[in-house]
Amino acid sequence: MEEVQLIAGLRAKDRKTTEYLYDKYSKALFAVISRIVFDKDIAEEVFHDAFVKITKKIDHYEESKGRLYTWMANICRNSAIDKLRSKEISQSGKTNTIDDFVYGMESQSGTQEHIDGIGVKELMIELNEDQKFIVEYIYFKGYTHSEVSEEFDIPLGTVKSRVRAAIQVLKKNAARI
Repeated sequence: MEEVQLIAGLRAKDRKTTEYLYDKYSKALFAVISRIVFDKDIAEEVFHDAFVKITKKIDHYEESKGRLYTWMANICRNSAIDKLRSKEISQSGKTNTIDDFVYGMESQSGTQEHIDGIGVKELMIELNEDQKFIVEYIYFKGYTHSEVSEEFDIPLGTVKSRVRAAIQVLKKNAARI
Protein backbone atom coordinates (compact mmCIF):
# COMPACT_ATOMS: atom_id res chain seq x y z
CA MET A 1 0.00 0.00 0.00
CA GLU A 2 1.37 3.40 -0.97
CA GLU A 3 1.75 6.04 1.74
CA VAL A 4 -0.93 8.24 0.12
CA GLN A 5 -3.41 5.35 0.18
CA LEU A 6 -2.48 4.54 3.76
CA ILE A 7 -3.09 8.12 4.89
CA ALA A 8 -6.40 8.30 3.02
CA GLY A 9 -7.55 4.99 4.53
CA LEU A 10 -6.61 6.08 8.03
CA ARG A 11 -8.43 9.38 7.60
CA ALA A 12 -11.48 7.44 6.40
CA LYS A 13 -11.21 5.27 9.56
CA ASP A 14 -10.96 2.13 7.41
CA ARG A 15 -10.39 -0.93 9.59
CA LYS A 16 -8.33 -2.84 7.01
CA THR A 17 -6.02 0.14 6.61
CA THR A 18 -5.54 0.33 10.38
CA GLU A 19 -4.74 -3.40 10.43
CA TYR A 20 -2.28 -2.91 7.58
CA LEU A 21 -0.65 -0.02 9.47
CA TYR A 22 -0.30 -2.21 12.55
CA ASP A 23 1.13 -5.15 10.60
CA LYS A 24 3.62 -3.01 8.70
CA TYR A 25 4.80 -0.58 11.38
CA SER A 26 4.11 -2.00 14.86
CA LYS A 27 7.51 -3.68 15.32
CA ALA A 28 9.47 -0.59 14.26
CA LEU A 29 7.32 1.76 16.35
CA PHE A 30 7.52 -0.53 19.37
CA ALA A 31 11.31 -0.54 18.91
CA VAL A 32 11.35 3.27 19.13
CA ILE A 33 9.51 3.05 22.46
CA SER A 34 11.62 0.14 23.75
CA ARG A 35 14.80 2.16 23.36
CA ILE A 36 13.39 4.66 25.86
CA VAL A 37 11.12 2.57 28.12
CA PHE A 38 12.91 -0.59 29.22
CA ASP A 39 10.08 -2.25 31.12
CA LYS A 40 8.33 -4.40 28.50
CA ASP A 41 4.88 -4.11 30.09
CA ILE A 42 5.08 -0.34 30.31
CA ALA A 43 6.50 -0.14 26.76
CA GLU A 44 3.53 -2.18 25.50
CA GLU A 45 1.13 0.14 27.31
CA VAL A 46 2.85 3.19 25.80
CA PHE A 47 2.74 1.58 22.34
CA HIS A 48 -0.97 0.85 22.64
CA ASP A 49 -1.70 4.43 23.71
CA ALA A 50 0.54 5.86 20.98
CA PHE A 51 -1.04 3.69 18.28
CA VAL A 52 -4.51 4.82 19.32
CA LYS A 53 -3.26 8.42 19.29
CA ILE A 54 -1.85 7.93 15.77
CA THR A 55 -5.15 6.63 14.43
CA LYS A 56 -7.22 9.30 16.15
CA LYS A 57 -4.94 12.23 15.26
CA ILE A 58 -4.21 11.27 11.64
CA ASP A 59 -6.03 14.41 10.52
CA HIS A 60 -3.26 16.44 12.17
CA TYR A 61 -0.60 14.80 10.01
CA GLU A 62 0.71 17.14 7.31
CA GLU A 63 2.38 15.44 4.34
CA SER A 64 4.36 18.59 3.55
CA LYS A 65 6.20 18.42 6.88
CA GLY A 66 7.58 14.90 6.53
CA ARG A 67 6.90 11.23 5.99
CA LEU A 68 4.16 9.37 7.81
CA TYR A 69 6.61 7.05 9.57
CA THR A 70 8.57 10.00 10.97
CA TRP A 71 5.36 11.54 12.32
CA MET A 72 4.33 8.22 13.92
CA ALA A 73 7.82 7.62 15.36
CA ASN A 74 7.76 11.08 16.94
CA ILE A 75 4.39 10.35 18.55
CA CYS A 76 5.78 7.10 19.95
CA ARG A 77 9.00 8.74 21.11
CA ASN A 78 7.17 11.61 22.79
CA SER A 79 4.70 9.22 24.42
CA ALA A 80 7.58 7.16 25.81
CA ILE A 81 9.34 10.23 27.17
CA ASP A 82 6.08 11.52 28.68
CA LYS A 83 5.58 8.15 30.38
CA LEU A 84 9.08 8.20 31.86
CA ARG A 85 8.50 11.70 33.20
CA SER A 86 5.08 10.84 34.63
CA LYS A 87 4.49 10.73 38.38
CA GLU A 88 3.62 7.05 38.11
CA ILE A 89 7.10 6.15 36.85
CA SER A 90 9.09 8.72 38.81
CA GLN A 91 7.51 7.52 42.05
CA SER A 92 8.14 3.86 41.29
CA GLY A 93 11.73 4.29 42.45
CA LYS A 94 13.25 2.45 39.52
CA THR A 95 16.63 3.91 38.70
CA ASN A 96 17.96 1.46 36.15
CA THR A 97 20.56 2.97 33.87
CA ILE A 98 20.59 2.73 30.13
CA ASP A 99 24.06 1.22 30.07
CA ASP A 100 22.94 -1.81 32.08
CA PHE A 101 20.28 -2.87 29.62
CA VAL A 102 20.55 -1.32 26.18
CA TYR A 103 22.72 -3.92 24.47
CA GLY A 104 21.01 -6.90 26.07
CA MET A 105 17.60 -5.54 25.17
CA GLU A 106 18.59 -4.95 21.56
CA SER A 107 19.63 -8.56 21.12
CA GLN A 108 16.70 -10.03 23.08
CA SER A 109 13.92 -7.97 21.54
CA GLY A 110 15.36 -7.52 18.08
CA THR A 111 15.11 -3.76 18.53
CA GLN A 112 18.28 -3.06 16.61
CA GLU A 113 17.17 -5.20 13.70
CA HIS A 114 13.79 -3.42 13.50
CA ILE A 115 15.38 0.01 13.53
CA ASP A 116 17.95 -1.04 10.93
CA GLY A 117 15.20 -2.63 8.87
CA ILE A 118 13.54 0.75 8.37
CA GLY A 119 16.76 2.29 7.09
CA VAL A 120 17.88 4.43 10.00
CA LYS A 121 21.36 2.92 9.98
CA GLU A 122 21.86 3.85 6.32
CA LEU A 123 20.59 7.37 6.93
CA MET A 124 23.04 7.94 9.79
CA ILE A 125 26.16 6.88 7.85
CA GLU A 126 26.97 10.40 6.70
CA LEU A 127 26.62 11.98 10.15
CA ASN A 128 29.87 12.95 11.85
CA GLU A 129 30.63 11.43 15.26
CA ASP A 130 29.26 14.41 17.22
CA GLN A 131 26.00 14.30 15.27
CA LYS A 132 25.66 10.51 15.68
CA PHE A 133 26.19 10.91 19.42
CA ILE A 134 23.52 13.61 19.69
CA VAL A 135 21.00 11.66 17.57
CA GLU A 136 21.63 8.51 19.59
CA TYR A 137 21.03 10.18 22.95
CA ILE A 138 18.17 12.50 22.02
CA TYR A 139 16.18 10.39 19.58
CA PHE A 140 16.96 6.83 20.59
CA LYS A 141 17.66 7.12 24.32
CA GLY A 142 15.10 9.82 25.10
CA TYR A 143 17.35 12.51 26.52
CA THR A 144 16.31 16.14 26.26
CA HIS A 145 18.67 18.77 24.85
CA SER A 146 19.24 20.08 28.37
CA GLU A 147 19.98 16.62 29.77
CA VAL A 148 22.62 15.96 27.08
CA SER A 149 24.12 19.39 27.75
CA GLU A 150 24.33 18.86 31.50
CA GLU A 151 25.39 15.22 31.53
CA PHE A 152 28.10 15.50 28.88
CA ASP A 153 29.16 19.09 29.59
CA ILE A 154 28.30 20.34 26.10
CA PRO A 155 26.93 23.89 25.81
CA LEU A 156 23.19 23.85 25.14
CA GLY A 157 23.61 25.95 22.00
CA THR A 158 26.12 23.43 20.66
CA VAL A 159 23.71 20.55 21.33
CA LYS A 160 20.94 22.36 19.44
CA SER A 161 23.26 23.23 16.56
CA ARG A 162 24.37 19.61 16.24
CA VAL A 163 20.75 18.44 16.25
CA ARG A 164 19.87 20.92 13.49
CA ALA A 165 22.90 19.90 11.43
CA ALA A 166 22.15 16.20 11.91
CA ILE A 167 18.52 16.67 10.86
CA GLN A 168 19.63 18.46 7.70
CA VAL A 169 21.96 15.58 6.80
CA LEU A 170 19.25 13.00 7.59
CA LYS A 171 16.69 14.85 5.45
CA LYS A 172 19.16 15.00 2.56
CA ASN A 173 19.88 11.26 2.91
CA ALA A 174 16.18 10.38 3.22
CA ALA A 175 15.37 12.33 0.07
CA ARG A 176 17.79 10.13 -1.88
CA ILE A 177 16.18 6.89 -0.70
